[in-house]
Amino acid sequence: MGDADSSTDAESSRAGSGESSDPVSEAIAVVARSAPEIRGGLAGRRRKTDAENASGEVQMAADVWADELLESRLTAIDGVGQFASEEREDVVDAGEGEYAVTVDPLDGSSNLKSNNSMGTVLGVYDADLPARGRDLVAAAYVLFGPITTMVVARDGEVTEYVVESKNGEFAERRAVREDVTLPDDPVVYGFGGRVPDWTDRFADYAREIEDELKLRYGGAMIGDVNQVLTYGGVFAYPELDSRPEGKLRLQFEANPIAFVVEAAGGASSNGTESLLAAEPEGVHQRTPMYVGNEELIERLEAQF
Repeated sequence: MGDADSSTDAESSRAGSGESSDPVSEAIAVVARSAPEIRGGLAGRRRKTDAENASGEVQMAADVWADELLESRLTAIDGVGQFASEEREDVVDAGEGEYAVTVDPLDGSSNLKSNNSMGTVLGVYDADLPARGRDLVAAAYVLFGPITTMVVARDGEVTEYVVESKNGEFAERRAVREDVTLPDDPVVYGFGGRVPDWTDRFADYAREIEDELKLRYGGAMIGDVNQVLTYGGVFAYPELDSRPEGKLRLQFEANPIAFVVEAAGGASSNGTESLLAAEPEGVHQRTPMYVGNEELIERLEAQF
């Protein structure tokens, strides 16, 4: 289940965050406590490695480091039985435990070179992997923006925290917005993929949205989704002519973010149904991803 230092990390993060001792709370607390350390370690890890992750993408040194750090700490939690990451091929057997945790350790790591936003995504499933989004019991993401924030969805509610640090180390996780919901009047949109590679049906939908909302797209899913959660609107990394299956990974990115957005009163879709209802075919399965205000997602599905 991990070494003594990792166990101490998990225990300390729980105490520092005021969390109870259940495995789900511990997993959230571990990611919160690790956030300042991950952020502080980015500057010296902006280079590319010679390796690729399980999806065939060249890894940054920061990707590998953040993955190893989170794996050691999350698998040390009593009650976590499986760990999976975008950065590794296989599911890690963490021993006896009813929960499986997934992470995208550094979403948007391609933004390291230009020093733009990125973050960490966590999913906690009450099922063996690969699992449906409906099997999630909690999901969270950390955003490394001008300040470090963490958005957590659990028990049908969404809370935004500021992760505060002192001397580069975790200090506390302080709630700044509770019962977060998408605004009724959407303002922003962000669509990924090269425009010439969009399918005709998505291009038609995009043209409608462009006439109504403001473009906000930064190249890191976490930052773009957080804009939608803050101002209302829609984020999409759509099906493409060259990649009908989409780009984002169902287990690590799409399911946890859909869980957050739906808990905040929004909707998600893969083009035909809620992302949370999609049957998984593999741990690294990709999917088109559409999340945002319910009316905007319903319009997309009606057009598709």
